[in-house]
Amino acid sequence: MSTPFPFTAVVGQDDLRLALLLNAVSPAVGGVLVRGEKGTAKSTAVRALSALMPEVDVVPECRFSCNPGSPDPACPDGPHVPGADGRSRPARMVELPVGASEDRLVGALDIERALSEGVKAFEPGLLAAAHRGILYVDEVNLLHDHLVDLLLDAAAMGASYVEREGVSVRHAARFLLVGTMNPEEGELRPQLLDRFGLTVEVAASREPDQRVEVVRRRLAYDADPDGFAARWADEEADVRARIVAARELLPSVRLGDGALRQIAATCAAFEVDGMRADIVMARTATALAAWAGRTDVLAEDVRQAALLALPHRRRRNPFDAPGLDEDKLDETLEEFSGDDEPDPDPDQGPDGPDGGGGGGGQPEPDDGPQGDDTGATPEAGEGGQPQPSGAGEQSAVRAAEPFRTKVLSVPGIGEGAAGRRSRARTEHGRTTGSRRPRGTLTKLHLAATVQAAAPHQRARGRSGPGLVVRRDDLRQATREGREGNLVLFVVDASGSMAARQRMSAVKGAVLSLLLDAYQRRDKVGLVTFRGSGADVALPPTSSVDAAAARLESLPTGGRTPLAAGLLRAHDVLRVERLRDPARRPLVVLVTDGRATGGPEPVALAGRAARLFAAEGVASVVVDCEAGPVRLGLAGQLAGELGGTAVTLDELRADSIAGLVRDVQGTSRRAA
Repeated sequence: MSTPFPFTAVVGQDDLRLALLLNAVSPAVGGVLVRGEKGTAKSTAVRALSALMPEVDVVPECRFSCNPGSPDPACPDGPHVPGADGRSRPARMVELPVGASEDRLVGALDIERALSEGVKAFEPGLLAAAHRGILYVDEVNLLHDHLVDLLLDAAAMGASYVEREGVSVRHAARFLLVGTMNPEEGELRPQLLDRFGLTVEVAASREPDQRVEVVRRRLAYDADPDGFAARWADEEADVRARIVAARELLPSVRLGDGALRQIAATCAAFEVDGMRADIVMARTATALAAWAGRTDVLAEDVRQAALLALPHRRRRNPFDAPGLDEDKLDETLEEFSGDDEPDPDPDQGPDGPDGGGGGGGQPEPDDGPQGDDTGATPEAGEGGQPQPSGAGEQSAVRAAEPFRTKVLSVPGIGEGAAGRRSRARTEHGRTTGSRRPRGTLTKLHLAATVQAAAPHQRARGRSGPGLVVRRDDLRQATREGREGNLVLFVVDASGSMAARQRMSAVKGAVLSLLLDAYQRRDKVGLVTFRGSGADVALPPTSSVDAAAARLESLPTGGRTPLAAGLLRAHDVLRVERLRDPARRPLVVLVTDGRATGGPEPVALAGRAARLFAAEGVASVVVDCEAGPVRLGLAGQLAGELGGTAVTLDELRADSIAGLVRDVQGTSRRAA
């Protein structure tokens, strides 16, 4: 049962509809990534696509949806005779749950039967079910890394391989990959992001009439689903017929040299990496022409293809917002306009936003933070004198350029979600031992299994060269890899940190750590303290972008309620421990160590710090104290926390001071 394809009250829904239809016309485009806030009908639109896909011919009883005209010669259910009679069925849309196991995605191989009977007993997974159909991943940005790796392999090779201790099964896996995500919950890995051919941003409309229409349609569907579907059946049939016609026309579409030059010039102008963008744009422009019923690609097709294929590829770091400068795009297309294409329809007007450089483009950065950089007076001097409680605050300053940081990790071995920061027992990584399997065997430890079975061969009546293996002999490999942690930033935003140059350096350091957290697949949170208390600027989340945005707008000024900041951080960790007990925290306290807020500020801060030490919470104090005279308060605070202290300079991965410090620490441990 499908719902109406368009949702007119969602900004960007027309682009989403077009992107999905273009992939239906030409699956070689490479799929669609839909980004948008919650409640914008992302999943509804994607699920509606399955009702519009043309039917596919398959070999009867084949679990891998082989095409009877050209069956897969390596199909596990084969061999199939080419040209045999087939049957038609609707194209499938298979949903991949975020928490799916590896065996659920690629399929499961019965290791016990493979070893003892030599039989390849294979149960297909979701990749086999999605072959020649749609693979849909809701909240694709929350997908675990090991599943992302398998998706990347299948998307690159058009096949899925299941390997278990020398026993392998291969089958074709070509599918239309569609993902939806809320950017507030975190970004995709760059490798997977680049695998999506097109991307679309959607947001809810602010027009009351359009929102009323959405509510009216939803209530009508809830009241009579069958009648509602029948109301839209004719429109769906028309769209389906148009898709079939566009597919038949697609091989006849001509992509001229002029259009190719425009595509290449556009990709070069926006400095996208690699050549995949050029290929995707060419395929998209060709599909656009076929969808419009034309056999020639026009400049308007190239422009629309750029708006769909390039925004997610022009990001230079995780904190760059996707989008294109449409004025720059138009200038590039005009400069490289070809002479071999037909004249566009004169009635076709520009479809970009009105003036102002285009709504999808990046705004030019201003010349600096609010206020000038030379006349501001910090709320407290570097000497640490207490500041009057009524002092005003400074506006936010911009962060300095980020840099590559040293690796900060949690001691010991954890069992949290897969990531790239701290040591952990995981399903992937290097083998460190073996154990009896609990449930289904997934990673066989062959040597341990043979060792367990060997003493019983005579009693089991072994008469040939094969090893008689029973269920009790099987051993699961235990592996050690890396986990992602909860990195909780506790940032001092008080007057003693307010000097513009100094706070800019502090923000640059935190931004650098946020980049590191993004690359290591951590969750992050942000607690700030100044004036009379502390605030949770960002609860723990996978969205490093959101943390960077909160950091950029962070104002400074007031006293230094260090104890309040520590206690608020302690409370955040307590709540998060209930939600995700396996994820170990790492507290990064960014301060100069001064405590001036509240009664007995120094003693209270010490007691708060000892709470972390008592619970064994890993912590790092980034010492922001500057000037020729240093009090060393941050180092003392690190001792109370049971953690370590590093200066801003030592935080850099290429820091000479940090290198000397590491060598000295290694020498002391060796001694």
